[in-house]
Amino acid sequence: FSKPIYGMILFKSIKISGMVTLATVLLAYPMAYFIAFRIKTNKLVWLILITVPFWTSYLLRVFAWKVMLGYNGVVNSGLKSIGLISEPLEFLLYNPTAVTLTLAHAWAAFAILPIYVSLEKIDRSLLEAARDLGENAFMTFVRVTLPLSLPGVIAASLLVFIPTVGDYVTPTLVGGPSGIMIGNIIQSMFGKAFNWPLGAAISVMVMLTITAMVCVFLWGTHQFRRRVA
Repeated sequence: FSKPIYGMILFKSIKISGMVTLATVLLAYPMAYFIAFRIKTNKLVWLILITVPFWTSYLLRVFAWKVMLGYNGVVNSGLKSIGLISEPLEFLLYNPTAVTLTLAHAWAAFAILPIYVSLEKIDRSLLEAARDLGENAFMTFVRVTLPLSLPGVIAASLLVFIPTVGDYVTPTLVGGPSGIMIGNIIQSMFGKAFNWPLGAAISVMVMLTITAMVCVFLWGTHQFRRRVA
């Protein structure tokens, strides 16, 4: 704890996980909303189609992003073929952005399902009542749908944020030196340096920090829901 580097890496890990959570929820909510409100039949089929890619190995999906974002990967090859670039873009891989993008895709299904369940439970008569009282579609969403779906959003956020803070596989494969996270430090302490006391101390520090942040997050969302109600 006398070395500030561990605190800096923990802060960076929390920042990356926060960005991953935000990106995942913003991606998952429209998809869950579409299935819950726009699909009238065979909703289960749509859910299966969305989750099928996530049945593959987590490691395989991370490697797929490494191939796509690589120096001679799909993205660079595609941009070169249409003449937008003359040399491959080197900044696509081995940085925090690549870690964020890969983690957001890897955990998308874990956000879609709880949000969908929350949206599906909304009483449709409440939406009809809002429209009968003169609310347009946007205000109905803001004042009725969004507040009632907050439990699913909260569950999705926690399901994504908590495990991604300690992820070490994705930063190892696509993060590079600048994309290292606290999970990599803990893994190296136990697996390479064999400094188990320090690894355990860092693990406890991470656990307590995440617990405190989750408590503050839940308190804040509870206060928000009370004000909205």
